[in-house]
Amino acid sequence: MKAAMTLTSRLRRACGLAVMGFTLGFAGCVSVFLVPPVLPLQETTLSGTGKEKVLLIDVSGVIAHKADDRGGIFPGPPDIVARVKEELELAAQDEHVKAVVLRINSPGGTVTASDQLYHEMKQFKATHHIPIVAVLMDVGASGAYYVAMAADSVIAHPTSIVGSIGVVMLRINVEGLLEKLGLETAAIKSGTMKDMGSPFRTMTDDEYQVFLGVIMEFYNRFVEVVGEGRPKLKDDRIRELADGRIYTAGQALNAGLVDELGYLDTALDRAKQAAGLTEARVVTYHRPGTYTNNIYSGMHDSAILRRIADWSQLPVGTPQFLYLWGPA
Repeated sequence: MKAAMTLTSRLRRACGLAVMGFTLGFAGCVSVFLVPPVLPLQETTLSGTGKEKVLLIDVSGVIAHKADDRGGIFPGPPDIVARVKEELELAAQDEHVKAVVLRINSPGGTVTASDQLYHEMKQFKATHHIPIVAVLMDVGASGAYYVAMAADSVIAHPTSIVGSIGVVMLRINVEGLLEKLGLETAAIKSGTMKDMGSPFRTMTDDEYQVFLGVIMEFYNRFVEVVGEGRPKLKDDRIRELADGRIYTAGQALNAGLVDELGYLDTALDRAKQAAGLTEARVVTYHRPGTYTNNIYSGMHDSAILRRIADWSQLPVGTPQFLYLWGPA
């Protein structure tokens, strides 16, 4: 009986080794993608006819570089800056793309990511001499409005929220919580300002002034960008409008922050007119497997709601300088 059990055990072990050997040998011949690749963009026609094209580009959600994937095995698609750059590079290779419409639905984001998007749009327009029209949907605030300043004209949906021109820095202070828990921290630093912005202690007046200086420099940059995008507005008038408040679409129109009220169709018509086209196909670039059937495809929930889900896009651990509406 004991000999029979030993023989059975040996047979099981031999079978297991054989299966393992076969699997390893087979894997050497066949590539198995445990992590699905990010597929290249492909073009889809949404409406219209003709050879020439108007490209529809989405700027939705929080504008920020994607936070590192921690603990996940499946990488997501490129962040918004990388994706828009990829779309612009694809458009640059297509001589039939004659105009671009930016469909913006965003409360803004980080200072740098917003400025990079703005720079990419300006550079594309200057290099290829292609008109750009921005249309603001639910929200076109702060960094999103900053990006819109790269366009030749800005159209606001009648129910858009516009503005929030300014800069904010987020910082938490957990000093009181640590005291309640009976904990304390100690920073060994080379200079008095080395741990400025630390969440473990109260900010000093000198540190506040340093941060304020940075914020005001970014604010002045924002005002300068608005001045370039809205040349009819004087600098002092822009600063009156740029106290961080939001505006309705109608208020933004009266203030000169947008050119007209309209819909996505309006923006597409203005883009065709700017390019001197009587007919054109409206196209978009998307990843295989995503739904794109008409000009509203790809639009998700309201940007106000989406920013909650997108909050993970913002880096954590250090104070953040943001062109962002409603970060609290």
